[in-house]
Amino acid sequence: MDISIYFEIVSENFITETEEASRLRISDISDIYTKENDFPDLENTKLAIFGINEERGSINNAGCANAPDEVRKYFYPLFAHWNSVKIADLGNIKNGHTVDDTYFAIREVVSELLKNNIIPIIIGGSQDLTYANYLAYENIGRVINIASVDPVFDLGHDEHELNANSWLSRIILHQPNFLFNFTNIGYQTYFVDQDSLVLMKNLYFDVNRLGNVRANLEESEPMIRNADIVSIDMSAIRAADAPGGQNAGPNGFAGEEVCKICRYAGMSDKLSSIGFYELNPLFDIEGRSAHLLAQMIWYFIDGYMNRKGDHPESESENYIKFNVKIEDSEEDLIFLKSKLSDRWWMDVSAYSTLDKKYIKHQFVPCSYADYQLALKNEIPDRWWKVQQKLM
Repeated sequence: MDISIYFEIVSENFITETEEASRLRISDISDIYTKENDFPDLENTKLAIFGINEERGSINNAGCANAPDEVRKYFYPLFAHWNSVKIADLGNIKNGHTVDDTYFAIREVVSELLKNNIIPIIIGGSQDLTYANYLAYENIGRVINIASVDPVFDLGHDEHELNANSWLSRIILHQPNFLFNFTNIGYQTYFVDQDSLVLMKNLYFDVNRLGNVRANLEESEPMIRNADIVSIDMSAIRAADAPGGQNAGPNGFAGEEVCKICRYAGMSDKLSSIGFYELNPLFDIEGRSAHLLAQMIWYFIDGYMNRKGDHPESESENYIKFNVKIEDSEEDLIFLKSKLSDRWWMDVSAYSTLDKKYIKHQFVPCSYADYQLALKNEIPDRWWKVQQKLM
């Protein structure tokens, strides 16, 4: 499939000239779509960046469509510490006559990239574009997990209306449904009503308050490692660090914290697409938000270059296996520790007759703290929630 029909070129002004060959900038290692009829060759490409100048689904954030080129301005001058990865910048997806036309283009582009084992790095635009990203997995018939770094749950109030505040509801209600699990990282309680919290609990979704995540940021790594899609709303970052958006608030993640989360995302062997949304250059101060988002992408790539390829297989010698006996249970809890990265997983397959489409969800990313909890005869929440979904 020729996906070039969906894209328009970007300015050559983003390309940084390098004086010394030994001092590579990201523009030096990227194939950027700057000339008509010279679309990047995707053979052997591992990461594909593209922008989406779409904001018709935004709420109180008109102007976020201008973010992609603003981010490129700060991204391409950054130094590249890797020259063994092929990165392509496909340009910006052309806006459709309707927003649904844009969704269709995103769906087709992302599904084609996924089929070729290329990770899309999406720069929005409004966060409702996550829904179009999700539809791409329906195209390839894959049941997935989504993690969203967001101060709210984006459930909306009208199930028939799709916008930046309701995209998650549309995904939950979409049929056929390909969502196995949703994880929110960093919700702010005063922005979330009780009914939404109850719904998240009833669906066995994972929701994590901002204060709890910031108190132990390392515990967000298994949350991210469990995701196929990561969607980041820039309003999850405190306005002092990222003022670029009408929805930015005084509380949120610090810049270095969200960069660390992005590195975790890059390191995850399971993650296959990531999107950054709601940055609005009209509200930015001295390019602070655009510069931070550029660094977030840099950290994602750095994480990708440090992948260990250690997602568990049913039979592998690269893991240390721990069986933990739980009282009043016929089966042990099974933990796996990677010899390559020291990361932990739980194997839930012993307790379930797994549907074939759920096979890849039998290994649940966890932490050493979960293993310690099991040693105290307590079943970790992560294990229990997945077990409920598989029953």
